[in-house]
Amino acid sequence: MSQASSQFTGGIPESYDACLGPVLFTGYADDIAARAAASPASDVLELAAGTGIVTRQLRNRLTTAARLTATDLNAPMLAIAKRKFTDGEAVDFRLADAMALPFDDSAFDLIVCQFGVMFFPDKVAAFREARRVLKPGGRYLLNVWAPIEANPFADIASRVGAEIFPDNPPIFYRVPFGYADIDAVSADVAKAGLRVANVERVRLDRPVKDWSAFARGLVHGNPLIAEIESRGAASADAVVARMSAALRERFGADAISMPLEAIVFDVRRD
Repeated sequence: MSQASSQFTGGIPESYDACLGPVLFTGYADDIAARAAASPASDVLELAAGTGIVTRQLRNRLTTAARLTATDLNAPMLAIAKRKFTDGEAVDFRLADAMALPFDDSAFDLIVCQFGVMFFPDKVAAFREARRVLKPGGRYLLNVWAPIEANPFADIASRVGAEIFPDNPPIFYRVPFGYADIDAVSADVAKAGLRVANVERVRLDRPVKDWSAFARGLVHGNPLIAEIESRGAASADAVVARMSAALRERFGADAISMPLEAIVFDVRRD
């Protein structure tokens, strides 16, 4: 399968984890892991686990008896995830395609996916696979980014890319922020035979200790870096500098927090 998440290779996983993780992902990881742990689960599957930011929180919060399987399409991302665990911690890491899961029917009573569904080329097929491996009565907790206008950092990153490459603007940021229509997500869920039990918008203010490091993550921590390098009209360092300046202009050089918004879906298999 070819999907955008498979492009998180080379130096991208390290920059993603170190530069973007603390700002964009750890707060929502804590939120979704708390939701996951709120009801009993014995067999838990994580989709699009990436560098293990949610995996770590899940293992911290789930009961010691719960079995946790963390999957991703990308081996370099999972290699970083594995570093966050010591020998003996009960996590099974598996390479897996979310649209063709290598698991038996009704194998899990809980599935968790943080900011991954947006990257699946066939979302209904991925939801069907989730339904197949869920036990009857099982839950699927997933979150997606709210529209780009509600996440100003991404709006800035997209705008800077368009300013630097006006004839061929990078398109990466359209993907993670392009699945924010609650009705559209709910319709895809229903097509797969699942049911949305609850939807909640979650707004967070996240600390940013270093705008330059965060800007570096916005360029080097995702496939945007490949788009920049393929165009060749400006260096990645120049794009990072422009993004850093734009972030400071928007939030203030000494700002200590930045607003984020995501949408959490609590999906059930009846």
